[in-house]
Amino acid sequence: MLNLATKLSTRSPSSIRLCSTKLLDQFNSNPVALQMIDYAFSLSRSQKTDESYGQGLLVLEQCESNQGDSNSKGLVVLAISSLLSERGNLVGAIEKLNTINDLKPSCYPIRVAAIEALAGLHLELEEDDTSSVIADDCLKDLDANKPELGCGFELLDARVRALKGLIELGRGNVDSSQTCFKGVENNSGAGNDALSYAEFLHATRDLSTAKELYQNVIKGIPESKDYSDPYNLAAGNMAREDILMAATCALGQLESHMGNFDDAEKILTTALTMTEERFGSHHPKVGIILTCIALMFRHKATLERSSSLMVQEGLYRRALELLKAPQLETEVEQAKVYRKDIIALARGGYAETLCVQQNRKAVGEQMKNWAEAAWKNRRLSLSEALDISSDPCSKIPVIDARISRAF
Repeated sequence: MLNLATKLSTRSPSSIRLCSTKLLDQFNSNPVALQMIDYAFSLSRSQKTDESYGQGLLVLEQCESNQGDSNSKGLVVLAISSLLSERGNLVGAIEKLNTINDLKPSCYPIRVAAIEALAGLHLELEEDDTSSVIADDCLKDLDANKPELGCGFELLDARVRALKGLIELGRGNVDSSQTCFKGVENNSGAGNDALSYAEFLHATRDLSTAKELYQNVIKGIPESKDYSDPYNLAAGNMAREDILMAATCALGQLESHMGNFDDAEKILTTALTMTEERFGSHHPKVGIILTCIALMFRHKATLERSSSLMVQEGLYRRALELLKAPQLETEVEQAKVYRKDIIALARGGYAETLCVQQNRKAVGEQMKNWAEAAWKNRRLSLSEALDISSDPCSKIPVIDARISRAF
């Protein structure tokens, strides 16, 4: 585990902000492009329909064609990928982000934001090897341009190393993940890097430090929509709003793991409201938050020796509907669905509520078998993920709502 004293002896926030500002000095954003990005987001999210998102994307495509420099084009591409990702078009978002390689923007924060988004989308598609290659290539590029980046190099390097740590955590390689996060604690801000590091600490049971970091991320997300800073815009499933939602969801899970169920319920309810407001009440990501809430009630019932079977069952059922879980009769290998980790958790928890009911036990067993076959996590088994223990040596799951994965 990384030394707590080292983690807390970080560079001053003013020093980090100064380096970040210097990185952006070379980028004079087009104010018209920023206005169009803001308008496109507002237009798309006003109704949250295919038509409204189509109108927003049309605005951004026109905006992109009118930009005369690669940096401004890159910023608009980040915005386009965010809208495509919101609507579940992950492949389209990836294709759009790949065009930034051809643009070769001189603003490195734009490059790193695009890499972060690209790797994040591949992680959501469970294409971990591709994500790893993307992160490695970016680290090499940064290292080759270290003199040009000056003090900003450490910030960008830490950001990509945190991404690499997240990828390794997803693969179940805790030791490799820990190596990637070394140094990140001295340079992380309140973005994806800090959130990924907090999730690593959470998964490895440094709960007090993880809690502090989650809270810092939530407090540090800017309220203003300053899209001239690529870190505020980000892209894909790593956008600013996704960071805030995921950090809130993770904090709620942590409070549950610590046995603070009143706080956990309150925080997870906040995360649910945020997710519904952002994506609409029928979006699969709402199903992720509902799964977290159901697991919280399950853990509470176990520790307090109480029963909340009806509450859990209703939450699991609704979550599986929103996650578009395949029929139980569908073989796992043939079930080409996103978010299989979360579906397996929801089905595994749902199965246990059925197995204690004699007249529904057969369906419960079928559901349990499907969930166990679908669970591919290399760090912990499905039963370990469901049966959270207070033993400090036991493993606990962390659901990342950004990339729809369980660690």
